[in-house]
Amino acid sequence: GMDSFSINAALFAASVAVGLVVARSTEVPKVTTKAAPKPRKANVMKLPTTGDINIADYIDHTVLKPSTVLSDIEKLCKEAVQYKFAAVCVPPNFVRAARKILDAAASKVQVATVIGFPFGYSNIAAKVAEVEQAIEDGADELDMVANISSIKSHDWVFLRQEVEAVLKPIRAHGLVLKVIIESGILLDHEIIGCCEVYGAAGIDYLKTSTGYAEAGASEKAVSLFRAHLPMSVQIKASGGIRDYATALAMVRCGATRIGCSAGVAIVSSSKTGASAATAPAAGSAY
Repeated sequence: GMDSFSINAALFAASVAVGLVVARSTEVPKVTTKAAPKPRKANVMKLPTTGDINIADYIDHTVLKPSTVLSDIEKLCKEAVQYKFAAVCVPPNFVRAARKILDAAASKVQVATVIGFPFGYSNIAAKVAEVEQAIEDGADELDMVANISSIKSHDWVFLRQEVEAVLKPIRAHGLVLKVIIESGILLDHEIIGCCEVYGAAGIDYLKTSTGYAEAGASEKAVSLFRAHLPMSVQIKASGGIRDYATALAMVRCGATRIGCSAGVAIVSSSKTGASAATAPAAGSAY
């Protein structure tokens, strides 16, 4: 596979060829501020130094199944407020409802939604339109599925164009972008290539999985992300995380967010030391 130097070199050459300037990871991303509303961006999470962490602080409490109805969202938000989860992650058509419920509860829980979900192959303009609508509806955080076909084809120039296009409206409003790359179906050098592209673009989080591929989050992938991303980019582990031991392992490898639907069971077992048996049975990761 290509090492990170040759990926950088190839990226640079290709970008120059299409008249783009490649940003170094140290470069501050350009922000266009047009009377932006007050940023709701979450604080940068410090990695735990002791054995004692509050796992609830890391959880994106998630419901993304196609059959989701309003009562599911009401329950999700109520639990997120009760357990003080970092965020709820809801389908785009429920962003307004989640925002309303959490605002009524005067809660700090963030509203995350998904873009280009779950396969990532919608075109750039469609993803940008989804982002703009989600922002209008009150989303704080946007979890966008990257074009996985382009990753498998090593089309780093396209991926760069895609992320820059969605970052424009997100940065203009001071919001958070998480890019999902479906690490469970990628080769190591493809993951490293993504770390190069998205590290340079200055996204907020790189996320391991949608929960809809053959394989979800792994400690190996999270460790690989951390080794190849600048520290300014955080990591969200998601897909198949159903118990406290797994969630904790992801945090130890460098994840500062955990995307899962089993948050209540995870927090309960973290308090009681109960076994993984308290988590819901394996099905869809979300």
